[in-house]
Amino acid sequence: MNRKTLVLPALVGLLAPVLAACGSTDSGAGGDGAIVVGTTDQFVASEENPAPFDPAIGYDAGVWNVLRQTVQTLTIVPSGGGEPVPEAARSCGFTDTESESYRCTLREGLTFADGTPITAEDVKHSVQRVVAIGADSGPTGLLDNIDAIETKGDQQVIFHLKTPDATFPYKLSTPAAGIVPKEHYAAKTPRDGFQVDGSGPYTMKPEVKDGRVVKINFSRNPSYKGELKVLNEKVEMDLFPDSEAMGKALDEKKIHVMTRAMSPEQARDLLVNPQEGVELTEMPGLAIRYLAFNTKDPVVNKAVRQAMAQIIDRGEIAGEVYGTTAEPLYSMIPTSIAGHTNSFFNKYGEPNTAKAAETLRDAGTKTPVKFTLHYTNDHYGPATAKEFKTLQQQLNRSGLFDVDVRGTEWSKYRPEQKRGDYAAYGMGWFPDFPDPDNYTAPFLDRNNFLNSPYRSREAQDVLIPQSRREADRTAAGETFEKLQDIVANDVPLLPVWQGKQYVASRAGIAGVERSVSSTSELQLWELNRPNV
Repeated sequence: MNRKTLVLPALVGLLAPVLAACGSTDSGAGGDGAIVVGTTDQFVASEENPAPFDPAIGYDAGVWNVLRQTVQTLTIVPSGGGEPVPEAARSCGFTDTESESYRCTLREGLTFADGTPITAEDVKHSVQRVVAIGADSGPTGLLDNIDAIETKGDQQVIFHLKTPDATFPYKLSTPAAGIVPKEHYAAKTPRDGFQVDGSGPYTMKPEVKDGRVVKINFSRNPSYKGELKVLNEKVEMDLFPDSEAMGKALDEKKIHVMTRAMSPEQARDLLVNPQEGVELTEMPGLAIRYLAFNTKDPVVNKAVRQAMAQIIDRGEIAGEVYGTTAEPLYSMIPTSIAGHTNSFFNKYGEPNTAKAAETLRDAGTKTPVKFTLHYTNDHYGPATAKEFKTLQQQLNRSGLFDVDVRGTEWSKYRPEQKRGDYAAYGMGWFPDFPDPDNYTAPFLDRNNFLNSPYRSREAQDVLIPQSRREADRTAAGETFEKLQDIVANDVPLLPVWQGKQYVASRAGIAGVERSVSSTSELQLWELNRPNV
């Protein structure tokens, strides 16, 4: 889910179409003038999660893509990266040299979409409830360093932090810190259902069937005051069960834009065989995929995890499963983020079964090691099943492992993973903000995202706090190198690949190259019809 002086030159200016097929479209989609966007994200209300769209609860890329359209934050990160700028606030900044006190002053005349004025107390209420609710799978960890929130009059709010944190302005830019009305969001209990109310660029109305969202209608919020320029009046988000159904809808002109998650095959086909009236846009991406472990489970002890790191062939997975849409990753921090080092390659080198066998033998681990490798079959795209089949084949053909693979739908997968039901499992990470802290702290710090039992006192007590003291994020490079080396040595996580992003759209829709940020955020306000 950025940093004070962090600039990502690799990201700026790279949002450009790789293919532009000629032709116009007279799509039947959006008969009321709405631009129709397709997605394979699934939003389901369940007994375990009755409030999927509450900012205190929702903590995955799909949910945040809904919240970012409707809930305003004090700061916002520009789509090209860099440091955050005021959004609901007219000014923000640290008031001390230790990065422990952060003050924001709200814009004049700021209101929720229903016309209710927004005050500093509303901001305080919105942030405090995230920590008070403390959702098991929620974004609490982003805000739990807040010691106290002080308000001065209606316009000024001051955050006092427990420890220095130069990344705090970026955390305030996430939907976790979205400003919500007290009338609809209680202080200590989640808001059930799918309705979202805020002061963002759009209002929203969900269409729900059998506890599952099938469509979301976004309408431009005339009361919106902020940094963003909204270039359309209406956007309709249509949800599809898979990328094949979404692609068919694009072919039949039922949608204008096909976003996450296109399959690698769809992107490849559009590159090789351009379709008249369809444009494919390639964008840089900061999403990663990795394996994670219940380090308390003796089946996946440290030697087993290290042996897996020694055997897995990332190049085969990227090349044969994902093609041009992915590249091998040898650290939890992607290559395009400052501070990245190839820590896993430095330690393990090329895949080597003999070295893996030696590692297991030295630890007294009997082979073949038998366990199930779990993955979610409906959350990260259709290629996930093939990826895990390839991982299974790589491990088993070494003769050192006897691995089964099992896919589970996300609504069950995530709670089971958090409970520790899986010894080994696959996950994806769409960053909250593009800074190395967001690829390390969520997994290694207290209240970690995975609810992992793994602990490194050096990481938690020394390195993570040390990295957050650096307002100049490039100065924290040595600290992040040490964190990456700890992960490579202990292997509580095993990075596999990082991906690019592709969006397909029908001709006549502009702003597509700006509609998805490097962190996979949908920016629907950028879409428009220039000739209408």
